[in-house]
Amino acid sequence: MKFGSVAIAESVGCIAAHSVRAGDVIIKKGATITAGDAARLAAAGVTELVAVRFEAGDIDENAAAERLARALAGPGIVTEAPFTGRVNLFAAAAGVLALDVAALDAFNTIDEAITVATLPALKAVVAGEMVATIKIIPYAVAGRQVEDALARIGAVRPIALSEYRLKSVAMVSTLLPGLKPSVVEKTMKVMAERIAPAGAQIVSDVRVPHQAGPLAAAIRTAAASPAEIVVVFGASAITDRRDVVPQALVEAGGHVEHLGMPVDPGNLLLIGELDGKPVIGAPGCARSPKENGFDWVLQRCLAGIPVGRADVQKMGVGGLLMEIVSRPQPRAPGREAVAPVAGLVLAAGRSTRMGEHNKLLQVVRGEALVRHAVKAQLASRTGPVFVVTGHQRAEVEAALAGLDVRVVHNPDFASGLASSVKAGLAALPAESAGVVVSLGDMPNVTPRVIDRLAETFTDSPDAQAVVPTLFGQRGNPVLLARALFPAVARLSGDQGARRLLDAAGEGIVEVPLDDPAIAIDIDTPEALRALAG
Repeated sequence: MKFGSVAIAESVGCIAAHSVRAGDVIIKKGATITAGDAARLAAAGVTELVAVRFEAGDIDENAAAERLARALAGPGIVTEAPFTGRVNLFAAAAGVLALDVAALDAFNTIDEAITVATLPALKAVVAGEMVATIKIIPYAVAGRQVEDALARIGAVRPIALSEYRLKSVAMVSTLLPGLKPSVVEKTMKVMAERIAPAGAQIVSDVRVPHQAGPLAAAIRTAAASPAEIVVVFGASAITDRRDVVPQALVEAGGHVEHLGMPVDPGNLLLIGELDGKPVIGAPGCARSPKENGFDWVLQRCLAGIPVGRADVQKMGVGGLLMEIVSRPQPRAPGREAVAPVAGLVLAAGRSTRMGEHNKLLQVVRGEALVRHAVKAQLASRTGPVFVVTGHQRAEVEAALAGLDVRVVHNPDFASGLASSVKAGLAALPAESAGVVVSLGDMPNVTPRVIDRLAETFTDSPDAQAVVPTLFGQRGNPVLLARALFPAVARLSGDQGARRLLDAAGEGIVEVPLDDPAIAIDIDTPEALRALAG
């Protein structure tokens, strides 16, 4: 591929390396220059431009990206159509992302023009979530480079998905006089919510004294049952292999694979085995819905991925997770309820990754995509509901015809998401103590999710933000308290509600949900096709 200045007379068939504007003539970056384009540029006084010329054996960026993406994508991974030298890869189902890290590292050393980026290895993902992207940097690459890349990949298929296949969990809890029954009940609830996105459920709940003998009998019974995973929550933390939980596992006939892990929170975790089934001694932090080391082990077990000592010992890099913040206490009896919560839908973006079509106007289930997001707000307990428009304002408003919403136009929408957040918050009535901020490209979010956020906010008067989580990862929509509104002035570009959460600090309340919709937005044609399917 040749790159450089080309005389207008010789530019026909070349690709414009940069956008060219001369009077009324506009040639967009990446466009193939026609004879008519060259004539109009010459008439406008342009004598040369920076362009790309293919050489024999070159492969254009889209064709190269598509071939490489298909070679990288393994089981459970789907690829979208190429655009601007990029192909995005998505999870076809819920599961754990399985990567051949060495193969991907080698792939990225082939040539600076060929790149692949992925989510972290062994991350829990949901159906439709983007897990990787292939990007060809220039407009074309030499065919020999693509062939070299394909040869190095071979039959490995280094990006794959391990779908969840273990669906039943046996819970065993030990009890001490100082452990409140409410703590155990809350642990059960959190655990059920933790495994629900994997399609798994708790099939037995046994509670025994915190003694090795009774616990060993309970573990033995649980392993002999149809349950596929046994999880033990000890009333006291496991601090030694001679402690109650590991001793009980050994007495039951099992073995301790590893005690402790280089992940914080989550240090005091035990992983073992009995009758071929994983036995996990949960750390105390697993009673909280926040992500911790227990999640990393549990999700892999649910996906049927073996977790041994060496696997646990490799979790240290990246294993320093956020501290568990104190939760605001429920509203005291007799305390006045907080003021109403408003609704806000951001629908001003240009949807550049969708191509020439505005994703918010694409028809899904018989209606424009954005209409679903707005109707979810209207069907919830929030109100009034505001919609921020920008790109194709008239068309978006037409798509919302007949809905009881207040439209706020953002003339500065091209500057990024921050301007839309500012416009929306500025329009809220003074009596709104908070607002649920939804994205217009998330049509599967239900009124139930929005109501859960609002109800949690009402019961947590000190909360500055309420956020839904899936597998311990934050999603959308989010609820922002009025106390956070002043921080909006610090937003710029594409910074949105997530940036405001940084200002909330320990005032964030997380709500664990089993709804994958909170993690999936529709940004690309592939995602739209997956949604329609």
